Amino acid sequence: MMFDLALALLLICVVSALLWIYFTAQRLHRLHIRLDAALQSLQAALDRRVAVVAVVSTHLAPQAREVESIRLAHGNLAPREGAERELSARVNKEFVADKAVDDSATGSLVAHELSSHYAELVDADVRVELAHRFYNEAVASTRGLRLRPLVRNFRLGGRAPLPDFFQYTSYLSS
Repeated sequence: MMFDLALALLLICVVSALLWIYFTAQRLHRLHIRLDAALQSLQAALDRRVAVVAVVSTHLAPQAREVESIRLAHGNLAPREGAERELSARVNKEFVADKAVDDSATGSLVAHELSSHYAELVDADVRVELAHRFYNEAVASTRGLRLRPLVRNFRLGGRAPLPDFFQYTSYLSS
């Protein structure tokens, strides 16, 4: 009788542990899918923002195309971050200087055109900011689960590298 009870308790513990492992692995898989989708969304938003820069500023177009050609990949975010940071500094300097244009008779048309381009850049920048937040939240959730001791001990994350956070640089920071 005592042996049956001990065996039943052992069986319950083993089944519970296996269920925990299974459901944790499933959750981790869903988090990785969410992370991949967020990375693709961030890539698309960054590419759209760079395309707007290429249209708005013809002399920044070559650098914008070069930045756009750098793809985001897990574990390899630094090249795009650096290129975005450099382009951001140039765009920010150009638009801060261009916003200081006089509203004289000849400057009125230029100011109107600049304000419409500025609005396009602001829209693209807001979309990047949102995609950046979603991506970094997905990274935080995934890292939070993957860094738990039992998840690491059972190697539920497989051989995939830990995802890195993306450092966002706004083009239009003041």
